[in-house]
This record gives sequence, structure tokens and C-alpha cells, in this order.
Amino acid sequence: MNRNNVGAVVLRVILGVTFFIHGLSKFQGGLGNTAAFFESLGIPGFSAYVVAVIELIGGVMLILGIGTRIVSVLFAVIMLGAIFTVKFSAGFLGDGQMTGYELELALLAMAIFLAIVNSAAFSLGNKIFRSEDRI
Repeated sequence: MNRNNVGAVVLRVILGVTFFIHGLSKFQGGLGNTAAFFESLGIPGFSAYVVAVIELIGGVMLILGIGTRIVSVLFAVIMLGAIFTVKFSAGFLGDGQMTGYELELALLAMAIFLAIVNSAAFSLGNKIFRSEDRI
């Protein structure tokens, strides 16, 4: 294993933990509240349930290294949605009332990186499927 593999594993686990915690937070805070927030933005409320499930289950999958590329693409789509529907108007650092989109942009970059590179080192998916190209 080289340094690039170690870096990819670190990013994969950190991104997985971050999204898992965000998904868990949505469930703990009540998905109805999240759905109402989505609706206040003009986004269908049911999409809050989809996002929460993707964040929770996708986070676990990334931590374990299962379906990394697919989950990373889903996370990238979620971050693009968050940036353009909620955060963009506040600017990069925020407007004093709401945080900016700097965190979402960093998470987007991490997700894109993981969707592109091979991050099969220390992954359960690699052990199950025995092919680094499928992870």
C-alpha cells in the first residue's frame, strides 16, 4: 500500500463518518422536521427521507468500503443540491445568518475524488468481490 492508497482510505472513512452522522442527525431530529424544511425551500418533502437514508446507509457503506464509487456519486449529487438550493445565496463563508457552502464544497470534492480513484485498500468490498475495479 502506498501513500495515495492511505490518503484515499482516510478520505473514505472521514467522508463516511461525516455523512453517517448527518443522516443520523436527520433521523434523531425527526424526519418530519427535515421534510418540512425541504418543503420550505420548494423541494418535495419526500426527498428528505431519501437524502437521510442515503446519508445514513451510504455513510456506513463508505466506512466499510462497499460500493464506494456509487455512494460517492450519490453524495456528490446531494452536495450539489445543498449548495445550489440552500447555501449558494449565503456565499462561500456565509452571511452572518447562515453558514456558507465551504463545508459542502469540501465534501463534494472528497466525494468526487472517491468516485474517480481506486480506494479499495482496507475495504470490505474488495474482500467480498476480489476486484479493485468494482469498488
